[in-house]
Amino acid sequence: MAKVILLNGSPKANGCTATALAEMIKTFKEEGIETELIHIGNKPVRGCVSCGTCSNSDKCVFDDDPVNETAGKFEEADGLVVGSPVYYGSPNGTVLSFLDRLFYSTGFNKQMKVGAAVVSCRRGGNTATFDALNKYFTISGMPVASSTYWNQVHGFTAEDVLKDKEGLQTMRNLARNMAFMIRAFADAKEKYGLPKVESGAFTSFPDGK
Repeated sequence: MAKVILLNGSPKANGCTATALAEMIKTFKEEGIETELIHIGNKPVRGCVSCGTCSNSDKCVFDDDPVNETAGKFEEADGLVVGSPVYYGSPNGTVLSFLDRLFYSTGFNKQMKVGAAVVSCRRGGNTATFDALNKYFTISGMPVASSTYWNQVHGFTAEDVLKDKEGLQTMRNLARNMAFMIRAFADAKEKYGLPKVESGAFTSFPDGK
């Protein structure tokens, strides 16, 4: 059975972000997709220190938080949903530190795993946050799932989000689109294999010219 990992980047286990993700989980279940929700927003996740240890060990040197534990689950999963509240027009610091280390320290192939960002905000900062999260997917060969609007819900409380009927509809359509993409990519992979990836070129200008 296909599986999707969902990351709750909010400090609150049952807040606005969790409410949006719960709507997706319900729809994934209807689509026959297994899910696992991982709450990272309440963990003291430190940022990457650029030590380079992961280049030899294929894991982050800091093993006291959920990064390495999630890495193994991410490797086995067919899709990843990252949910974050908006903090000053950006994903919150915990989410960014977590994703920096998760994506940089893992050497496994992420090509054609389906990615989706989900953003929760009261009013503004949603599209900038959405853009920042999607870049983790696009740099890793992960197709980005879309919906019928930007993947966002609005509200100051979980109860507010339940009133955002369009936002919840967007979450359900997003989950269905992800389920379709996961199945379609699995069929294509079996029939054609994964697309060829070139990796020889690395633009750098060390001579300063």
